[in-house]
Amino acid sequence: MRHVKIYVGIASLIVGLGIALFYGFWPSGPNKLTQEDINAAVLHALNTQNLPSRSAKAAELIRPSVVRVRGFGINPKKPKEGEVEASVGTGVVIKDDGTILTNLHVVNEGSRYVVTFYDGFESEAKVIGVRPENDLAILKPDKLPDDLQPAVLGSSQELLPGDEVVAVGFPFGMGPSVSAGVVSGLGREFKIDELRSLRGLIQFDAAANSGNSGGPLVNMAGEVVGIVTAILNPSGAKTFIGIGFATTIESVGTSVGIPPF
Repeated sequence: MRHVKIYVGIASLIVGLGIALFYGFWPSGPNKLTQEDINAAVLHALNTQNLPSRSAKAAELIRPSVVRVRGFGINPKKPKEGEVEASVGTGVVIKDDGTILTNLHVVNEGSRYVVTFYDGFESEAKVIGVRPENDLAILKPDKLPDDLQPAVLGSSQELLPGDEVVAVGFPFGMGPSVSAGVVSGLGREFKIDELRSLRGLIQFDAAANSGNSGGPLVNMAGEVVGIVTAILNPSGAKTFIGIGFATTIESVGTSVGIPPF
């Protein structure tokens, strides 16, 4: 519903602006406004105004649901240093009660977790569930901001290679940062180690780096179609070279008990 309201608002703005611009060049007088005049005004506005890109609109829709996830713990090699930041990643709010999805490897290295919401509100959070087969963890914040906005979930079943997608997250802790690209392939497999592999993944080429893990991969409607999970770099470096993977939202839904959409 929020998508509809946003698009209606944009359309109304375009029409209003177009009419204002068009009639700025139109002689004043008793001429009656016709449908042709409105169409011409809208066309004039579309041809002369810089409108947000599809990627920008998708990012704007998902951004309020994206959180930064930080893990804190004691470094066993340097216990005298006390608690330090052990990990940083991304999460996405998927329910009104504050349920957050992230990657399991984001919360594997800490003993205490803090999530930062879109408006800067911070809360400690607890891990209430893990799904190692999908590298997923489920977090529940102790406190919630007043304006919590859960993400809208889409379907990866409608994706095709070449479809545009956007990733929003906290690469190297910076953000929220937006990157855009396309679906490169579907049904991919990523080998975690000698014994474990992730299957049925979305391959994409929107830039993702350490810290993007757990963040949403969204379509042009701002709907979550996957959770960013891994990048492939044959050199072993944790930097992006063009191949990223996301767990499909259907796998995520099964893991957390959300019915199919």
